[in-house]
Amino acid sequence: MGVRIAKEFSGKMRRSHATTVSLLAALALAACTNAKDVLEPSAITPPATAAQTTTQGATTTATVPAPQPAAPAAPATPANPAQAAAILSKTRLQIAPIVGASVEAATPLTAELQARAKQRGITLAGSADQTATHVLKGYFSAMSEGKDTTVIYVWDVYDPAGNRLHRINGQQKAPSVNGGDSWKGVAPATMQTIADQTIDQFAAWLGGSAG
Repeated sequence: MGVRIAKEFSGKMRRSHATTVSLLAALALAACTNAKDVLEPSAITPPATAAQTTTQGATTTATVPAPQPAAPAAPATPANPAQAAAILSKTRLQIAPIVGASVEAATPLTAELQARAKQRGITLAGSADQTATHVLKGYFSAMSEGKDTTVIYVWDVYDPAGNRLHRINGQQKAPSVNGGDSWKGVAPATMQTIADQTIDQFAAWLGGSAG
């Protein structure tokens, strides 16, 4: 009786060992296969659809520009000229100190801004005036290439609370004067042209945004 039980137990142990060995071998094979798949370049290449999604996502993230003001590129036409004139007459525009331009270049610019604003019926407010309805901040840079100098400018329009409402930007290219470079080569007429364009665009936006 005891001998028979011992034989049965021994047989079960051998079967259990064989099963365990088979399972270990299967796991080892699976591990080898997974390792091979990871090392294969094709294994880490996403499907075509996924690749396109990833690429598009990366491109969107890389090319999304900084938040821009929600002002239309082409302002809507105001209801009538009288209404536009009324809007401009109520505007008190404060011009912040110019950033980036030399004093020599900023002087004719500021003078022409004042003259052009007066022509368009816009009142300029002083730096300490608390009644300003809009604040205009300008950022400038100049680049000389050969005999020409290009002035690049950006104007941000803010409300009295500091919220940006609109952006005006552009560039003006003109021959350098006095053989100078950068700001030394910018003629007063170039800055006056920029001033005229700036006030005209501001007036068009202001009238159109309320139309």
